[in-house]
Amino acid sequence: MAERTLPTERQKRLGAELRRLRLAADVSAVSAAGLLGVDRSKISAIEQGVRAISEERLRTLACHCDCADEPYISALVSMAQPRGRDWWERYRGSLSAAMLDIAEMEARATRMRCTHSVHVPGLLQTSDHALALFRFVVPALPDQEVALRLAHRLERQQVLESESAPEYVAVVHEAALRMRFGGRKVARAQLEHLLRASERDNVVLRVLTFEAEGFPGAGQTVNYLEGPVPQLDTVQIDSAHGAEFLHTEAQLSKYRAQLDWMERLSLPPSPSRDFIRQLVREL
Repeated sequence: MAERTLPTERQKRLGAELRRLRLAADVSAVSAAGLLGVDRSKISAIEQGVRAISEERLRTLACHCDCADEPYISALVSMAQPRGRDWWERYRGSLSAAMLDIAEMEARATRMRCTHSVHVPGLLQTSDHALALFRFVVPALPDQEVALRLAHRLERQQVLESESAPEYVAVVHEAALRMRFGGRKVARAQLEHLLRASERDNVVLRVLTFEAEGFPGAGQTVNYLEGPVPQLDTVQIDSAHGAEFLHTEAQLSKYRAQLDWMERLSLPPSPSRDFIRQLVREL
């Protein structure tokens, strides 16, 4: 099987998990190669995500590494399965790989949690609000790029509308709700859209008001995507240079604690809706 030139974040994560599993058992790459009947270089390629691994070989490796966590092994097997062409693949070669990776992770997540201090969460944005945000990118985006990003974002949002939609818990700071990207009319429509979205059974929207004395994370945007087992959770952080993906045990623990803290500081769902309604009346 040919090696991939540009593995996805999910493929790289699978490789990282297999390396983590091997090292935890103190199994050398040479030993793993002999066990699986492949060249040592192929073990490196598998662990970098540039080469696929079959279910049989994955289970053999897990057994040899004394891993008896069947839910975890089964989740890894699922990650290793070849998949059809998902909707985000239509944008490959047109949008950044990170944007497609985010869409894939959202589609595979069993539950999502996020915190936003300046922007409304992307999955809850109106098209006009998103369009206004794209107009503030530096350097300025060409019209074709803006159109592609907008279409991609709207397709991403469908993950919350399917029959099997995961639970989505969003903590949004009052500052983000008061921003008027696109002007007063767009801002009002965005707040009304949030109210409608918050009524969905799978969406929990909580507002962190200015009344809170402070909060952890220094205003950082954090998306926590839960996997089929806790070991496969992922943290995605936005930055000016693009998306970053974190998944060590220490990082996951840190951001779970940060999200828990912010949820405790924020208003419950019903008072949050009341707060947003008041902001609508003020516009």
